[in-house]
Amino acid sequence: MPRPIKCRKVDFIPEHKYFSPIGIEDVGEYNLKFEELEAMRLKDIEDLSQEDAAKIMQVSRQTFQNIIDSARKKVAKALTEGKAIHICGGNYKIRDCKLKCNHCGSSYKLEHVQDRYRCPVCKSEDVICSTKGRKCHPECIG
Repeated sequence: MPRPIKCRKVDFIPEHKYFSPIGIEDVGEYNLKFEELEAMRLKDIEDLSQEDAAKIMQVSRQTFQNIIDSARKKVAKALTEGKAIHICGGNYKIRDCKLKCNHCGSSYKLEHVQDRYRCPVCKSEDVICSTKGRKCHPECIG
């Protein structure tokens, strides 16, 4: 059985999540994950070393390198092929997300992707953000 995918820590969710070439209809698109954008932001804009950026995202240096390689390839392909970039999805957490299961009442920090929608204790899918019943950030499950 494969290891569960750990969530990558992301500190930035952009206001605008869709970029498309002007004047072209029905373009294809590349989906850029939130953690891929975060890796590019930390390395290319914040000018952090790979090691420091990996620590911030709570991943290994190799995983960070894999994430940023994937991100740069998608952006380069979208720009050279005239396709749109849609920033969405991924395996990420913002800050330290805390979730609560309405079925068993357990509260937990989001560590693994599958725990975003399913309680690790009772496996119920009746899970909400524990930030007083509201969304703690725009991409929160609420």
